Formats: sequence, C-alpha cells, structure tokens
Amino acid sequence: MVKLGCTIDGHLNDSKFSQPIPWIGIYIVAASAACAIAMAADAFIGFRHRKLWFPCKYFSLNATTLTLIAVAATSVAAKLSVDLNTSMPRRQDQLAKLSSAALICTVMGNFLPSIGTMENQEIFMNVVALGILVITAIVNICIQLGTGVIFVFWKEHAFVMFLMLVLLAILSSSALTVPITKRYFDLKYTKKHKVAMKECSDSHKTGKCIADKLRGDLAKFWMMAHTCGPQFVIGRSATCTASGAFCLLAAMTLAEAVLRSYLMPWSFKFCSGDSDYKWSTTLVLITQIVAVAVGTIAPAFRWFIAIHFRCPTKATKACKSQFRVESYWNQWLVEGKECPLGFRFGGRNCNRLAHKTKTLLLDTCIRVQSGIVLVSKVIRLVSIFFMSLFLIFSRYCKEMKRLLKLKHSIANNDSASESQTGLKLDLSRFVLHLEGEESMVDLMIENHSDASDHWFFAGKKKQPKHLIQLLEKSRSLRELKGVSEFDSYEVPSLEAEEPPNCWSLPLVTLTSIAIALPGVENHSVKQLIRSVNEGLVYVRIVENNLNEKPEFSNVRTAAEVLWLRVDLYHRWLDVDLRKMAGQGKSPEKVLEELADIAKNKFWEFKTKDIHGCLMENPSKWPIKVLIANTMYRISQTILSDFAARDYDSSERLFERLCAMIAEIFGACFTNLPRVIPMECQRSRIEEREESVRCAIVLLGKAEKILEILDQELLSSSDPEQLASIDNWRSSRKQKNPPQFGFPSTVSTSDIYLSIE
Repeated sequence: MVKLGCTIDGHLNDSKFSQPIPWIGIYIVAASAACAIAMAADAFIGFRHRKLWFPCKYFSLNATTLTLIAVAATSVAAKLSVDLNTSMPRRQDQLAKLSSAALICTVMGNFLPSIGTMENQEIFMNVVALGILVITAIVNICIQLGTGVIFVFWKEHAFVMFLMLVLLAILSSSALTVPITKRYFDLKYTKKHKVAMKECSDSHKTGKCIADKLRGDLAKFWMMAHTCGPQFVIGRSATCTASGAFCLLAAMTLAEAVLRSYLMPWSFKFCSGDSDYKWSTTLVLITQIVAVAVGTIAPAFRWFIAIHFRCPTKATKACKSQFRVESYWNQWLVEGKECPLGFRFGGRNCNRLAHKTKTLLLDTCIRVQSGIVLVSKVIRLVSIFFMSLFLIFSRYCKEMKRLLKLKHSIANNDSASESQTGLKLDLSRFVLHLEGEESMVDLMIENHSDASDHWFFAGKKKQPKHLIQLLEKSRSLRELKGVSEFDSYEVPSLEAEEPPNCWSLPLVTLTSIAIALPGVENHSVKQLIRSVNEGLVYVRIVENNLNEKPEFSNVRTAAEVLWLRVDLYHRWLDVDLRKMAGQGKSPEKVLEELADIAKNKFWEFKTKDIHGCLMENPSKWPIKVLIANTMYRISQTILSDFAARDYDSSERLFERLCAMIAEIFGACFTNLPRVIPMECQRSRIEEREESVRCAIVLLGKAEKILEILDQELLSSSDPEQLASIDNWRSSRKQKNPPQFGFPSTVSTSDIYLSIE
C-alpha cells in the first residue's frame, strides 16, 4: 500500500510537486495585469484631465498596492525574480526574470507623486515597507546570478538593480520634503486666499454679470490650488525629473535585451529543456513588457514636462542656481537635529553620547540628501542639454500657431475671441511656488491658466436642459412668489410648533401632488420629474453649504427618502400617485384626499408616541411625520384658495404647480453665486485642487441658470435672506401679502413642458 506522499519503497514522491507551477505563472500574470491596468488608468486620466504630470489616483503607494506587491511575491508580480531554485533555461524564461526586475523600477517611478498626499507617519511606513521589498528583490537576484539560475543578461540585471537602488533613494529623498512643503504652502495659500477673497468682493461691485465675475474669481482659486497641489509640487521637482529619466533607462534596458535576444540570437547561448512554469512564462513576459511600457508613460511625461518648464527657450537658462540645494530639501532633517531626543536613559554622559550620535547620523543624512538633489539637478541639466533643440523648435511652432490664430481672429473680427481675451487675468500673483522655482511662474501660468476655461466649458456641455426648460417657461421668476405661496400662514398647524423647512422637501411634495393630478398628459409628468431630478442636484449643493445646522438634517433626509420613492415608484409614502391620478377624481378631491391621508398619517404616529417624547422637538420628528406634515400644509394651502382662483381643470392646476416649483428653484438658485466659491474652501491641501475643479464645472453647468435669474436680485439681495426658504417666506410676508394664483405674466400655452 502506497502511503500518502510516498512511493512504494518509502521515498518522497515529488513527481507532482511542479504541476501547479504553471498556474502560479497565471497568478503572476493576473497581478502584473492588475498593475498595468491601474497605471494605464492613471495615464488615461492624466491625458483626459490635461494633467501631464499624471497624478496618482489608482496606482499609488498605499496599503492596497503594498498588499498586492506582497501577495505577488516581493515586488509587483516579481515572483520570478525571487524564485531561487527553479530552472529557467529558455529565452523567455531569462527575459521574464529581467522584465520583472524592470517592472519594479517602473512601479517606483509611478509611486513617486503619490507620497505628496500622505501623512508623515503613513509616508514613513510605506517607504520603509517598499524599501524592504526592493532590497529583498535585489538580494534574491544577486543569489540567482551567483548560483547560475540567471546565466544571461547579467549586465542588464546589474544595471536594473542599480536603478532600483537609485529610484528608492530618490523616492526617500522626495518623501523628506513633503512635510515641509505642505506646511509652507498652507501658510502661503492662507495669505493669498485672503487677497483673492478681497479682490473677489471688490469685483462684485462692477457691472459685469454674475457668471463672468465668478469665472474670474474661480480662475484665481484654481491657480492657487493647482500650483500648490502636493502631487504637482513633487511632479515638477528635480527628483521626479530624475526618476522619470531612470524609468526610461529601465524600459530601454528591457527593450534592448528583448530586441537583441531575438534579432541577434547568435550572441546568446540558451539552454535546452523546459522550466516548471512551462507555457505560462511566455504570458508572464508579454504581460510584464506591456506593464513596463504602459507604466513608463507617466514617468516619461513627468520628465519631459519638467525639463520643458526649465527650458522655455534655451538650455542655458536652466543653468541658473542649478547647483544650489534649496533649504526645503534639508529643513526637516535640520529641524530634527535641533529637537531633543524623545527619551532619556542612563546618566548625563549617555544622553550626551546619544545626542551626538543622532546629530552625526542626521548630518550624514543631510549630506546624502544634498548629494541626491544635486545629482538629480545634474540629470535634469543633461536632459535639457540633449532636448534643448527639440524644446526650442516645439516652442517656436507653438508661438507661430498662436500668432496665426490671433491673426485669423482679428481678420474675421471674431467676437468670441475678443470676449475670451477679455477674460484673461493676471494670475502671476496667485502662483504658489517654492524657492528656486521663480523662473517657472510664467510657464505655469502659460500652461495652466486656460485649465479653468477648459473645466468651465466641460461643465457647459453638461447643462441641465430639462431644468432650464422649466425655468425658462416660468415667466414669474422675477418676483418668485411661489416661495411664499406654497405654504400659507393661515393654514392651521397640526402641532403648536412647526419644524423648519428646507428647500427640497416642498419641491418634492409639490411634484408628488402634480403627479397625482388626473387628466395630465404622461409626457408632461415625465418632463417635470426629469426637471426636478436635475434641479435637486443643485438644491443639495446649496443645502450642504448653507443649511448644515442640525435642525435641517432630519428634514433634508426626509426629502431624499421621499424623492427616492416618488422618482422610482411614483409613490408618496405608501400611496400610489399614478393610480390616484387614474381614478378620474376632480383636482379638488385629489387634494382633499392627499390632505386627509397626510393628516391621518400624522395623528396615527402621534397616538403611538404615548409620552410625546419624539414630538417635543419638531426638527427631530420622524421622517414620515415630517413628510406627512408638509403634504398636509401644502395641500390645505392650495385648497384654501381653490375656488377663488378657479382651478377648473387639472391642466390649469398642473401649470401653476410647475410655475411654483420653478419659482422655488429660482429662489434657491439665487444662492449659487455665494455657494460656488464656498465649494473651493476645503481645509485639506490634498482636496483643494479637486474642489476648485468641481466648483468651476458647477459654474459651467449653472451659467444658463444664472442668466435666467434676475441679475438685480442676484446682486442686491441680502445673502442671509437668500440662505433658507423660511427666511424668504418671512421677508415676503413683511413686504407683500401672499397672493396664491397665476402671475399675470404666465401664459397657459407656454407653461406646458416640451419633450425632447
């Protein structure tokens, strides 16, 4: 009888030990492909968003990627590099060893900008973990070179291992500057932000339209947030330029080995036989070559853009201050020298020795750091020297193209170009830069000042067309009477104290009533729902910035819960609105039924709340109670003046409800000029650029809305009055008594919503 794992004679049965190895190769392929896809996604986003320093979004140095690296054996998909005893006789086997080593270099080059978004402790832990993995890979490659597992391409392996160490040193060097540059830019941003806010408030006194004012203001915020973005700061640094050059060298080394092995096969002597990885080695090689090629895009572009910044017209300009190490490179280490040790041990002499040792160690680190920076600057200077002719030619072509475009615009009297030129601002004062980057200010403005225009027009392409149709067809937006008319003060309250109102809950409730009306064409109902769906996006932005107080939280949640059911299922709580519309009742009966259902729902819950604990604070009423209370008040408000206004048909009432919804939207949107700049005021430096970008896109989307609204109302109204719907109602009550009904300027034929 054969024992499990043993032969008949009792020896170890190892005949099946190598059978799973090809599937391990597939596992390596999957890990390599995952890295390639993540790096490709970052490259795609960089091109799409016109960020040619390629910030890291999907492939960055974090716990996820480090876990992937560890699972795939030491470095990203580098299982072949650390497999010490599996024979690799064929060409593709030996090339796969080299490709996995080259991929490590590519990975580190892609990781570099991501350290700018980390906290200090996170940077330290991730860099140390990466360092351990890289050193482990290098040691294992050296062992394989010594044992003969790697018997060709030993020069290429030696060079790639050297690049690994250099890239690890560069990444560590860059990490030392992150805490200092963040602190510096935080202080500088705060000062510049105050200047920008003052200029923005002064610009609002001019006669320009609201959208143009905001566009100019956001361009200043964009330039500040963009130029102090942590990833961009690292991306334009000397060390990042050098890392891009080294990544290119690693990719070129792999390409040289692959081409030489296939085009000059006589110069190599590979062994016969088959490795345990069998057919999977070829897949590993192909996947890793693709990963190296894709992953080299971002570092190569960072290298090229950095030397382009440093060489605007000729290479000699970059020589100024080239061999000076700016203070921020070593400041963190210098501060560490001045700080005492965090612990004491032994006597005074022991502590003195420990302090001297720390000082000596940090002095050594400072010298090493300065050496890395100087070498990086030399590499940048050499790169500029070799690329200067191409850069000069490229800049000359770009200048000629600009002049031809300007000449063509003048010849055709292009008003659009004139208006575009009028929007150009002097943004040089809002460029945040480090010591030694003074010569880059003009270039950063030239290359990135039009980015705000790009995002603005990107938002303009996504304007809410259904919402705009609703606003345009309601000609009563100048007076916005619907804000005070949807809920009459004369309607008796179900409770002594009423909960606060938010913008969204009345809008959703009015839409629910409109859906329940009989005899209204189905396409008009669908168009209204689309309009409200688009409008609520902007309402939420207003509420998130201006109605953040705790008393509004529950009401806003009630509106979101209600709209989800109305939008998806046409149901108000458990009432089927379309079924109610199909019963053929009169509009008045529908309103009475909705009011009765809402009242019953309200009292049903109150009777369950025996002790009245939940009803003490109206702002903390349960969601269903808030929904029922709002429906009751709005339905009763419409019924109270139903006969006087002669709503003789559902269509007439539907038209008025659409106008009222448009008026409430209009009142809410008067807050947009105040809210859009507030979207830029994020505290964390890592979030500023994205928040400003979103604000610019939002302005592009909302430009037509701001044009539709009355400019005098947007410019002259008290911001605090505009903030909440309750403030609107109280101010309207004081100035004008509520007059529920059609405004004199609304046309019955125009209020119907068209279908695209």
